[in-house]
Amino acid sequence: MRAKLTQAPQTCRVTAMRYELFYWPEIQGRGEFVRLALEDAGASYEDVARKPSGVNRMMAMMNGVRDKRPPFAPPFLKAGKLIIAQVANILFFLGPRLKLAPRDEAARLWLHQLQLTVTDFAKEIHDTHHPVGSGLYYEDQKPEARRYAENFLDERVPKYLGYFEMVLKKSGGPFLLGRKATYIDLSIFQLIEGLRYAFPRAMKDIERKVPGLVEVRDKVAARPRIKAYLASPRRIAFNEMGIFRHYPELDR
Repeated sequence: MRAKLTQAPQTCRVTAMRYELFYWPEIQGRGEFVRLALEDAGASYEDVARKPSGVNRMMAMMNGVRDKRPPFAPPFLKAGKLIIAQVANILFFLGPRLKLAPRDEAARLWLHQLQLTVTDFAKEIHDTHHPVGSGLYYEDQKPEARRYAENFLDERVPKYLGYFEMVLKKSGGPFLLGRKATYIDLSIFQLIEGLRYAFPRAMKDIERKVPGLVEVRDKVAARPRIKAYLASPRRIAFNEMGIFRHYPELDR
């Protein structure tokens, strides 16, 4: 049966299972990288914590009330009996099922490697406003945040985006793995959108050096299901509770 499913048309593969996504209901955060894949594929899914009592259910799963393998933190995905945590791990699972990953094993591992690099980047983005500790308020670490953000914008953003730009060029385009879009392209879209929100002045200069990634961002935004998702209430607005936060004093 599994072999037949992997060869089925996209509509069958996407609708064969209803997924449950668990993430904080007020923010895009890391959960958005998974939402974008589900939305782009037209997958049937429920954003559990945005439903009544959903947060309580999420917390119970994290606390191991019923599960022998509790996730450490959201986001995590329930697919049948499977519970899968960590963004890159979730996308590694979903990619082939949503036709957002290549069939070749080496290419899938390469895609996974790129998504793990996104994970590293997201951690550094978060640390621009919480460089000392995530349990402290931003107001308690402003001097450290300014110093961190300055180096981040001067050194780290160009390094990460420059790397992805190089990967895009080597692939031959128009997407990072070549002719077909994969979940890494959706993640690049989210990175650029988030950085534009958090650092609008700095990104005007940085984007000039990565025109290929900007084109990938535009292509993703124009994909019919993504376009519809962005215009819907399912897309939570950026705010000062997620990974990407706009503090004007940190921008340059």
